[in-house]
Amino acid sequence: MGMTWADFRFLMDRGTGLAQRGMTSLRTRGLQATWQRVLKQFHRVPMSQRMALYLPEPAAFTPFAVPHDAAPRASIVIPVYNQFAHTLNCLRALAEHPPQSTIEIIVVDDGSSDETEASLLQVQGLRYHRRVVNGGFIAACNDGASLARGEYLVFLNNDTVPQPGWLDALLDTFVQHPDTGLAGAQLIYPDGRLQEAGGIVFADGGGSNYGRFGAPDDPRYTYLREADYCSGAAIAIARTLFSRLGGFDTRYAPAYYEDTDLGFAVRAAGLRVLYQPASRVLHMEGITSGTDPKQGIKAYQIRNRSVFAEKWHDALKTQPPVSATLDTAALAARRHSILVVDAYTPRPDRDSASLRLFNLMRLLREEGAHVVFFPTDLGHVGAYTGALQQLGVEVWYAPYAEPPPTWVREHGHRFDSVVVCRHHVMREWLPLLRRHAPQARVVFDSVDLHYLRERRGAELANDRALARAAQRTRELELDIIARSDATLVVSEVELQLLSQDAPQAQVEILSNLHHVQGAGRPFDERRDIVFVGGFRHPPNVDAVLWFVEEVWPRIHARRPDLSFHCIGGDTTAQIEALSTRPGVVVHGHVPDLDPYMDGVRLAVAPLRYGAGVKGKVNLSMAHGQPVVATACAVEGMHLRDGDDVLVADDPEAFAQAVLRAYDDAALWQRLADNGLRNVQAHFSLDAARDVVRRQLLPHR
Repeated sequence: MGMTWADFRFLMDRGTGLAQRGMTSLRTRGLQATWQRVLKQFHRVPMSQRMALYLPEPAAFTPFAVPHDAAPRASIVIPVYNQFAHTLNCLRALAEHPPQSTIEIIVVDDGSSDETEASLLQVQGLRYHRRVVNGGFIAACNDGASLARGEYLVFLNNDTVPQPGWLDALLDTFVQHPDTGLAGAQLIYPDGRLQEAGGIVFADGGGSNYGRFGAPDDPRYTYLREADYCSGAAIAIARTLFSRLGGFDTRYAPAYYEDTDLGFAVRAAGLRVLYQPASRVLHMEGITSGTDPKQGIKAYQIRNRSVFAEKWHDALKTQPPVSATLDTAALAARRHSILVVDAYTPRPDRDSASLRLFNLMRLLREEGAHVVFFPTDLGHVGAYTGALQQLGVEVWYAPYAEPPPTWVREHGHRFDSVVVCRHHVMREWLPLLRRHAPQARVVFDSVDLHYLRERRGAELANDRALARAAQRTRELELDIIARSDATLVVSEVELQLLSQDAPQAQVEILSNLHHVQGAGRPFDERRDIVFVGGFRHPPNVDAVLWFVEEVWPRIHARRPDLSFHCIGGDTTAQIEALSTRPGVVVHGHVPDLDPYMDGVRLAVAPLRYGAGVKGKVNLSMAHGQPVVATACAVEGMHLRDGDDVLVADDPEAFAQAVLRAYDDAALWQRLADNGLRNVQAHFSLDAARDVVRRQLLPHR
């Protein structure tokens, strides 16, 4: 079948439209920014990087039901005008994958002349409202909002197919980030390419969809990010806030720029507009209004830009210039950009170093910094990567991240500060950073002094080969410390050691970082004993073997009713074999530690060697769980034996301390209360704030 006149007209209009927009962009944005937009337009995203999308099975309309609740948490408002096939797809998607949150669905019919009314009246649970006259998108949305009963309004275009889990992710934004005023979804084209990852507004009032035509999983588009606005195709806002702001401003009627205006109004009210990448919505774009700004409803886009620019004249003075690249403009509000590098993505439920790094990035985000994380293994580790992205951390991974030399050459200019964890990682990265990020302050995070830990292990084992290896580690670590702008250690002991071994270095303590969870359950509602620690760490293996072989038999002989819960991933064969011992339960990795922190009466930390500050001790104390430990385990933690913790180093004394703390309610309560106070004073995010500001945000 040959090309029709309509086909030819489409290609002609598209070509002339692109040319016209290109010339306008050249005049207003300049050559570099225009060329970037051209490359984006024609960039081919590999099929492997496009989103696999859910679509309802095509079928003729038959009556069905949609989720509905008399007291909904969210009211989904869908304005429609004809295009019933798209409305049907949207509603079927909501019916086939209902959210966990309670909802009502309000369809506002703006005077459709097709089968919309007759069909939607047959959809059970749907609130159908027909306007007397056609008033356009803004009028329909405001009508729907006036009918809503939910805590949140969710505006959803009818030419969308919400993907499973979209609404719960969108609403969770308000829970995790209480200063959220408006949250918008990631919009995806039907071909699996990205349509929008939040909106950008330039100083002239012009807007751009960030990420357009890119890959939805590109690291630049998969983290929670502040946006200037989010497209009204899929946004959520508190109903009371929408009412207080006056709804969508009718000066933009019938449509266009009302969502941009709402974003600016939300920010003017002191709240944030957040793009939520975990909420994914397929959007056809232009089904109702078309895509040609010279005709139809779409023509209002040009008129309303002037209206918007006049209304927000003062606010636009702080927006990025029209010549700015999209990546630069997307981060224009950030005052300080920090790169964090480690060997792998932190898994905070598995080891204390991961928890410390995760909370350090949380603290940096609280301080207003833009945080970029680069794991040198380039791994995307599912929920752990997602947790960082939900903090607002830009996380890089394969296949989008180039090898470090190439990546640093491309991105090094972005950073004001760089934090690199572990000496073997810093050894590789330091020359790259000095070459390609000369403006950045480079900080070495030791995590713990490896040479101190290795030296103590060699002494305990009386092994000369291990002692020589520890000396080589010492030389490497001290060389890195000498070449870094500053070094972070976790304890006073390490600080004092470096004052002797590296007297010229700038060294500060940034210890373990914990959220103080609170007292948990009381003494009478707790039972048993627990150890928590990952078994990739040799000191933990040694500690548990010593405890079960030397200490536990003495405890079990006097209290056979007690169980010892051994929790930690990467268990060795030796550790797993301990499950045959009376009263010993080897759990392996436990994703949710709270039941054991809040329900077990006592924790033990029987470490015989190591370095740094022990996260297992902080973790228990942050939950109001007293700890019995060796002197090594509480080194540098500001703890007093008998008041904050019980300390013992030989098997009989350790067993006696466990039984004392377990059976003496008054002693247990004193240890619990003082442990909580110790974590708050020395190991909370607030306790670390001054060091972080001084070392990582010095020019903020």
